[in-house]
Amino acid sequence: MAKKAGKGFILVCLQLLLCFSQINCIRAKGEDGSDDEIKGMFVFGSSLVDNGNNNYLENSTAKADFLPYGIDFPKGPSGRFTNGKNVIDLLGEMLKLPCLIPPFSDPSTKGSKVVHGVNFASGASGILDDTGFLAGQVISLNQQIRNFETVTLPQVQKQLGVNRRENRKAMKKYMFIMGTGGNDYLFNYFERKGEYNVSLETFTVNLTTSLSLQLKKLYRLGARKFVLMSVYPLGCSPMLNAMRKDGCIEVMNQAAILFNDGLKSIIDAAKSDMPTSNLVLVNSYNIVTDIIQNPSSKGFKDANNPCCEVVPLTQLAGNGVSCKKGGRICMDRSAHVFFDGLHPTEKVNVEIATKAFTSDLKTEVYPINVNQLAQL
Repeated sequence: MAKKAGKGFILVCLQLLLCFSQINCIRAKGEDGSDDEIKGMFVFGSSLVDNGNNNYLENSTAKADFLPYGIDFPKGPSGRFTNGKNVIDLLGEMLKLPCLIPPFSDPSTKGSKVVHGVNFASGASGILDDTGFLAGQVISLNQQIRNFETVTLPQVQKQLGVNRRENRKAMKKYMFIMGTGGNDYLFNYFERKGEYNVSLETFTVNLTTSLSLQLKKLYRLGARKFVLMSVYPLGCSPMLNAMRKDGCIEVMNQAAILFNDGLKSIIDAAKSDMPTSNLVLVNSYNIVTDIIQNPSSKGFKDANNPCCEVVPLTQLAGNGVSCKKGGRICMDRSAHVFFDGLHPTEKVNVEIATKAFTSDLKTEVYPINVNQLAQL
């Protein structure tokens, strides 16, 4: 009995040590003892890539720092809008980064903790400053970029011991991940359609033009390797179940397609606009659509309903998206495509991250995959 207890104690200690090393970013080296090719990631966008920034926003209703969010995540509820790891966590593992990317808003994200990257993303935010008004307080994309420029970048330069002139070379070892755009449609254009006197096409052009300017700002700050995450098939999300009869809401999916085409145009134009940059588009729209249309091929059983209990739009304080605190949850998370009314389960995130890193299909990654980007 004592031997069994001793073995159990040792196992727990090893697990804690592993967790401790991951959290505290023990420096990873290549097989030859040199630094890894990619040193870290700087992440911008909304809830699909948010690692917990909204936890620190007092007046935000877009939070995921409570169960059942994080039920399968090693650290429990962390502010990630899923049951386990999100795409950023998984890409970090594939890039062999030594730790999870910390959220900017965490007061402890400073000094040596910024060396492997920082996550600036904020749930419910968008490309436009006024997107997110329904959630109260969010961090807009423009503000996220300002946070990188004025706070994090000087700290990274100090930690790496580089000056402004050497900054461009140092930044080549970082990936800049951009995952945004969906909220500008769901919680801005379609929510306030009566206030807009522009067509969906014109709104999309304005949106992608704004994003292009924001990417160019990061480019001027030294960013050279970009990963753009496309918008999902918005019209297929469970939050819209009450509004749809058969299939998905096509006008919302058309909005996503228009935006994603705009992302591809940004990448093509970057050859002249940002000549020493390399950009990759991860077409999560196609990846998720393939799963929804044929869920059993990937081991899913439910592509229509959220895994967690969601407070519907018809009820007081319901937004149709968020899990109910302490509410019911499905037993087999891996069988569901969606965890809540909008966000995918960890299993879907694994599918997206794996294809982002390894796929050779131009319908899934364009013009190259993330692994190939890392080698440039």
